[in-house]
Amino acid sequence: MGKVVMYGSVSVNGFVADENDQPGPLFDWLTGGDVPLDGSGMLTVSQTSYDYIRPYWDQIGVTVVGRRVFDLTDGWGGEPPSGIDHVVVVSHRPAPEGWDPAAPFHFVDGVEAAVATAQKLAGDRLVEVAAGDVGGQVLAAGLVDEVRMDVVPVVFGSGKRYFGSVDAQHLLADPDVVIQGNRVLHLRYPVRR
Repeated sequence: MGKVVMYGSVSVNGFVADENDQPGPLFDWLTGGDVPLDGSGMLTVSQTSYDYIRPYWDQIGVTVVGRRVFDLTDGWGGEPPSGIDHVVVVSHRPAPEGWDPAAPFHFVDGVEAAVATAQKLAGDRLVEVAAGDVGGQVLAAGLVDEVRMDVVPVVFGSGKRYFGSVDAQHLLADPDVVIQGNRVLHLRYPVRR
């Protein structure tokens, strides 16, 4: 099975969104370069960020998100983001009424079941878990192999935390990747077990 990676852009003080679930300038680095990151033409990054992010994105088979992210993005219109094959949505509720059952989205109750479903779907490819409450729950359950952060030079006064409401200590190994891009610092930490 592929690795489980917790991932997200984050402020220097640990937030993935403000109190209104808005990322503000956290994604500015994704549009501030001159190298297209995908076929949309909307995402352009520095060459350094491209060389780090594109190979990572190409390895992702499944993304795990919470229902709140799914609702905020309107389910990405039924198309998984960034060319990912499947999205597993952690939710106590079923798919929204009128949702296309053929869309590659899977609604699963609980993080352990979500990661198990994602690993089956991903095979030997990566399972990406969105940072925030669900990511923190997956970390607390001992299911995360690696933490990746795109740290953006902004400070939020409050908001949604990168690790959600994790209230216990979790040790990460020293970062094995530290890359400076334009308006972003890419970090990768293996999780200590």
